[in-house]
Amino acid sequence: MEAGQSEGDMADKSTRDQASERAETVAVVGLGYVGLPLAVEFCERGFTVVGIDIDPAKIDTLRHGRSYIDDVSSEAVARHVSESRLLPTADWSDVRQARAIILCVPTPLTKTKDPDMSYVVDAAERIARELCPHQLVILESTVYPGATEELVASVLERGGLRAGEDFALAFSPERIDPGNHTHKVADIPKIVGGITPESTREAAELYGRVFRQVIPMTAREAEMAKLLENTFRAVNIGLVNELAQVAHRMGINIWNVIDAAKTKPFGFMPFYPGPELGGHCIPIDPTYLSWKAKSYHAETAFIDVADRVNRRMPDYVVERIGSLLNEHGKPLKDSKILLIGMAYKRDVADTRESPALDVLALLTEKGCRVTYHDPHMPSLCHVDNSWTSAPLSAENLHGADCMVITTDHSACDWDFVVRNAPLVFDTRNAKRDVRVERSHVALL
Repeated sequence: MEAGQSEGDMADKSTRDQASERAETVAVVGLGYVGLPLAVEFCERGFTVVGIDIDPAKIDTLRHGRSYIDDVSSEAVARHVSESRLLPTADWSDVRQARAIILCVPTPLTKTKDPDMSYVVDAAERIARELCPHQLVILESTVYPGATEELVASVLERGGLRAGEDFALAFSPERIDPGNHTHKVADIPKIVGGITPESTREAAELYGRVFRQVIPMTAREAEMAKLLENTFRAVNIGLVNELAQVAHRMGINIWNVIDAAKTKPFGFMPFYPGPELGGHCIPIDPTYLSWKAKSYHAETAFIDVADRVNRRMPDYVVERIGSLLNEHGKPLKDSKILLIGMAYKRDVADTRESPALDVLALLTEKGCRVTYHDPHMPSLCHVDNSWTSAPLSAENLHGADCMVITTDHSACDWDFVVRNAPLVFDTRNAKRDVRVERSHVALL
């Protein structure tokens, strides 16, 4: 004890030090495609991050300084772990150390296409047992409007504290775009909505230390903003997928049409057709909004039509493959099909909701002999089978009756592919920069 200090002074100083430590600590629950990049971003800004995940393999990988997410480098993980800024753990009691607890858990759909909130509820139940007064809880997982206040708050309150009074609660939608390195996490404006004005203020203040711009609103507005962003994309992709089918019947190249239309400097935004929607947002988020709208006796006709068009695209792709083979005197059954790209989008190793998996399953059901190549996916398990990526060799290309481009990874040499494959069905317009003869290439 220093001269002139009483035991009470020392106790007060210890309490202040603990409060200061907690103010600089956040807990991120769910260390996947959203949670891990967010956790690393907080570490970069000087915070200590308690990273919680129920998958022991992820915790072990992070503790050894390795990343399993394309957008997060192992170097960054190793540095923050070694400096004790990133603390991977499966111990939920560690959330007590944090000023804020941020939930980044999955919100998929059930088999009946209803919102699956089980991961959010499970995480909230675990947090409720550890929640301390004056902490801030932020949900980043996509949910239907009202879920933060109606569902998450009620689950968290099972621990005895009141949302908006004893602890702050807010929703802040994630805006991660896997594989897109143009927009860094901190540069993407951050929407923040609390269930009370004070909750909004606290969440905005926290995120303001990490993100360049914070947009405050209510929790319901923030939830709806996230759904609007991805519903806008889903509906417009549905429109262009429908037009692609119409254009094909008319003998019109839809890709040239889109390129021409986008030269207009106002009033048009280009969207592109494909084998279906993919990823963790666009195929799912509009359904959350449509599902919730039913409880208000409201129709979502645009969403429902776009969903039907988009979900039928894998069947359309397989129908086109069958027609192309027929034109070359070959039946679909027993044909050798080589799919290039199993990820849902270019240059990622993410197969969530990937349309390539649906095409693979449909072709397999129809008796095709299917192989795949994906530089980002050396192996995968699907339709009760294990698959290994085949080399993109001249021999494999020559041996395929039809080669289908389902994902246009930039690592693939499309000149080489087109030169060596006897028949190509390009669902992504990957051939746009191909310089070799391409009369045997058909576009979606």
